[in-house]
Amino acid sequence: QVRLVESGGGLVQAGDSLRLSCAASGRTFSRYAMGWFRQAPGKEREVVAAINWSGDSTYYADSVKGRFTISRDNAKNTGDLQMNSLKAEDTAVYYCAADRSLHTGVEVRTTAYDVWGQGTQVTVSS
Repeated sequence: QVRLVESGGGLVQAGDSLRLSCAASGRTFSRYAMGWFRQAPGKEREVVAAINWSGDSTYYADSVKGRFTISRDNAKNTGDLQMNSLKAEDTAVYYCAADRSLHTGVEVRTTAYDVWGQGTQVTVSS
């Protein structure tokens, strides 16, 4: 059983940085692809960044490419999302998620993820 808990959200100004962390319980987290998603009010949940189980393959949404960096530390059962040059449009609830299908690639489909954290609010004031 894998459980995910996000932390690191908050209220920042445009141009600032935040680092979100995802702590996973369970020994099998290192075998799963993981992703960061966000959902703004009135909008659908969207993928922000994703990483495969080993950390050597990543994906970024065009809207965050060059500003956000996803990483994971399988020894510590953690995953991070470093967010730089934040914009007002980055305001959303951010979720980390794990895909337990054990495939080796990056997964970007929201529906493929079956374990979700509770979310952490990120608010960027302009």
